[in-house]
Amino acid sequence: MRRFFWVKTGLLAGPALCLLLTVAQADEIGRIKGAVGDASIERAGETIKPKPGEILEQSDVLQTGPTGRVAATFIDNSRFSAGPNSRIELSTFAYDPTTQQGEFVASVEKGSLAIVSGKIAKSTPDAMKVKLPSAILGVRGTRFVVEVSR
Repeated sequence: MRRFFWVKTGLLAGPALCLLLTVAQADEIGRIKGAVGDASIERAGETIKPKPGEILEQSDVLQTGPTGRVAATFIDNSRFSAGPNSRIELSTFAYDPTTQQGEFVASVEKGSLAIVSGKIAKSTPDAMKVKLPSAILGVRGTRFVVEVSR
């Protein structure tokens, strides 16, 4: 009788545990692939030193100094690299892997950003945008580099 109880409990706990793990990682929008020099992630008033594998969340700000560079890959397979003296906010990110639809908005205050768009930009026109101080670029499944001098 005890064996049945434990098996039954284990079967019920399994899906609940999976759901809990999915919810716990829901804030992850991407990961740092590489960082060199003077670079940081600003998140909710904290400064984090980026390292490979570091999780990125919506509203994170990537900042680099004169010798800094940061490369990241997002969960829709978008990739980007921030060059020296950059400040880039990951303003909006939402992605449904089932439909491959979502929205991705990055704001470049200064510096340079190289982008290879992922599934969000390929599935819906105007779903990926890069905001600059004087313009907004709509990304439609392409690669490009922007530089903002200030």
